[in-house]
Amino acid sequence: MINRQIFYIHTFFIALIILLMGVLCFSSSAELTETILGKRVSLGFAIFWTARLLIQFFGYSSELWKGKPFETTIHIIFSIFWIYVSAVFWRIYWS
Repeated sequence: MINRQIFYIHTFFIALIILLMGVLCFSSSAELTETILGKRVSLGFAIFWTARLLIQFFGYSSELWKGKPFETTIHIIFSIFWIYVSAVFWRIYWS
């Protein structure tokens, strides 16, 4: 019972943080790209999404998706997405 509650609460807060990251990107894109604080926030986002990309390959077993057409397709699509998002935030930080 306690494990389920912990899982639900952690999942909620992870989803909330990702939602707020998206809201910040849409509402304050100029500040993220043009100010020192924005570039530091973008560095944090770059590290976060790069870590997520690495977890995709080294944290999860390939047995979860290898040999399964749907799961392999989803794995590839999200890997490309995380590469893109990571690259965007690294580019913002370094520009």
